[in-house]
Amino acid sequence: MPANTLSNEQTVAGVFDAEAIREEFPILERRVHGRPLVYLDNAATTQKPLPVLRAEDSYYRTLNSNVHRGVHRLSEEATEAYEASRESVRRYLNAASTQEIVFVRGTTEAINLVAATFGRTHLAPGDVVLISGLEHHSNIVPWQMVCAERGATLSVIPIDDRGQLRMDEFGRLLTDRVKIVAVNHVSNALGTVNPVREIVAKAHARSIPVLLDGAQALPHGPVDVRELECDFYAFSGHKVFGPTGIGVLYGRSALLGSLPPYQGGGDMIRSVTFEKTVYNDLPYRFEAGTPNIAGSIGLGAALDYLWKLDWPGIRAHERDLLSYATEQISTVPGIRLIGTAEEKVGVLSFVLQDVHPHDIGTILDQEGIAIRTGHHCAQPVMIRFGIPATARASFAFYNTKAEVDALVEGVRRVREVMGV
Repeated sequence: MPANTLSNEQTVAGVFDAEAIREEFPILERRVHGRPLVYLDNAATTQKPLPVLRAEDSYYRTLNSNVHRGVHRLSEEATEAYEASRESVRRYLNAASTQEIVFVRGTTEAINLVAATFGRTHLAPGDVVLISGLEHHSNIVPWQMVCAERGATLSVIPIDDRGQLRMDEFGRLLTDRVKIVAVNHVSNALGTVNPVREIVAKAHARSIPVLLDGAQALPHGPVDVRELECDFYAFSGHKVFGPTGIGVLYGRSALLGSLPPYQGGGDMIRSVTFEKTVYNDLPYRFEAGTPNIAGSIGLGAALDYLWKLDWPGIRAHERDLLSYATEQISTVPGIRLIGTAEEKVGVLSFVLQDVHPHDIGTILDQEGIAIRTGHHCAQPVMIRFGIPATARASFAFYNTKAEVDALVEGVRRVREVMGV
């Protein structure tokens, strides 16, 4: 299966049937305020297919036991299922080894892990951490914290009026003082797909490692971390049709293995005395305590489910859906789209003439339409565009043009209610 590079490459696509796949997501049958649910908040969290629901239920019904520590049958079976999920993640990312796959609570913890371990061992006064103006707070605040602790500086790649990175400025900011580059693969607020290959190549030319926040990229297909040649890649299970409270940090084994543990406790050790602790091998040295076993198994089920899908067909469907949605929402008077990058995934972030985004979201909810409103944990993006918040509709492969039509009619209804 070719890896999804999120670059709109030309592939031979089958005819993807979104209506058929919706049957595998029970929640999409719900009604909200007496109307069929139109779920367009996928950048916040995606819905879960039946295989994921069954996997978590089966764990608690038939396997519930701790992993790695028991010699009894339940523990052995739970450990097998847990480690099988790690292999599912490795395959989805095309990592070289399961040693490079660390289970964490989500993208936020993954980035905090790298900031705490890499930052504390590699940053010194005068050093620079380089991020972008598109980042989620999860890829800003941890670096601010470690920079304050180590006397380093946080530097930011600016974005243009379309919500694209200023790569000329990236080149200027990429000096020998930069010790790590940390950027998102895809913007959660705008849907911009960043030129991560170019970023990695230019950073590596100066021997600077790169962390990619992949939370918004992986829902749109497998990503090949070896092809990208990134050093770290982070994502959350709940964004990729899996459970909440589980995520992954991928790290190149040579670099990951050079870092100290992030937390201390059970399972991350080989031996403990009051005089000395010997730490466990990768990836377990970063997995202190009883893990989210059910969540890990559910995540594995989600990635196994996604692995079997027709990704060329899905990519064609998602491109068509975004194009249609952009065209249709633009017919509504007073609409201003925020983020019009040439390379985007299915995110429409917009403001409507003199109407607060929260009012948009509230009125749409009465129509059964779920979108996200606010700053999307990306306040610097809002500041860049001179607005406090946007209304954001975000699409997954199970969304349809009929749902886009419902959104557009709902926004027209907002105009009527608000008298604009």
